Amino acid sequence: MTERGAAREEAILGATLALLAEVGYDRMTMDAVAARARASKATIYRRWPGKADLVVAAVRRRSGPPAADPPDTGTLRGDLIAVLDLMRTTLDGQDSALLFGLLLAMRRDPELARAVRDQVVGDKGVVFGEVFRRAVARGELPPGLDAGAFAEIGSAMLFHRLFVTGEPLDEAFAAHLTDDILLPLLKHESRQ
Repeated sequence: MTERGAAREEAILGATLALLAEVGYDRMTMDAVAARARASKATIYRRWPGKADLVVAAVRRRSGPPAADPPDTGTLRGDLIAVLDLMRTTLDGQDSALLFGLLLAMRRDPELARAVRDQVVGDKGVVFGEVFRRAVARGELPPGLDAGAFAEIGSAMLFHRLFVTGEPLDEAFAAHLTDDILLPLLKHESRQ
């Protein structure tokens, strides 16, 4: 991508995030994004086929690329804490009102829900899958455990903390989630 193309993309994604925060997903339009970014709708549609894809790209740009290759600490516990730390850091850096609005919009817009699930939620399953693959190779876990379920549990606990309890998303919470919830569940699942 050329420098000009990268700048144009950044302007479009920035305009998307700004409008999401101001008016929400339902009221955000491609026309408004184009006007805010000083880009043509044709430019936007060449890169993103619809509003849902554009929003997911903007949110993903803000949170950074997915950690397809999570840190390898040499232990299952260490790897789980490292992945949860990445997830909590990403969540902590997000605008919680923007995320909450996006979650609400997903309930009403199947296209947005599909795009978020395919591109964001799926990434977490891949990351946990890699952690589990390493743990199986080290003999810490048996093969066949559902990494996606543990990605959901970790994500749900982090979201609950952010949106419901308001308690800090800190290192102590990542350790608690690993030691008191995920590892005991994995131990139980491993015996079955």
